[in-house]
Amino acid sequence: MTLTTVALRFPADTNIVVGQSHFIKTVEDLYEAMVNSVPQTKFGVAFNEASGPCLTRKDGNDPELVEAAVGICSDVAAGHMFAIVMRNAFPIHVLRAVRQVPELVNIFCATANPVQVVVAETEQGRGILGVIDGASPKGVEDATQTAARHDFLRMIGYKR
Repeated sequence: MTLTTVALRFPADTNIVVGQSHFIKTVEDLYEAMVNSVPQTKFGVAFNEASGPCLTRKDGNDPELVEAAVGICSDVAAGHMFAIVMRNAFPIHVLRAVRQVPELVNIFCATANPVQVVVAETEQGRGILGVIDGASPKGVEDATQTAARHDFLRMIGYKR
């Protein structure tokens, strides 16, 4: 077995969700989850099937973001993984609906940060072991930073 990391490539003004699913209808179900969560979002979805023709299936409503999702799935090349690349929405807006997709197994990350995927490869194929999402902590927030966090959440409408 070999272990590698794959740095994900996606447009700077987007967020991604990377996960694992197990059935060919994942693409259609994730499409529906996205449009039913935030109708104005632009997105692309890709899914690597792990049996039969083993194709990367794709869908979405923005060709650039569909290709970005396909690029993520192609670069990682793990079976049964999916990638969603979105613009005009944040993961917090769509994760509840994405988690409700019946064939969904796991979500590895939902982020706009730089991401590296830790991949194991054997003679059978490739699988995701986990992700490195963003950077390591640089300290613990103090009272001023806590107040700034509280103020920010209220300014963007997530808290009253």
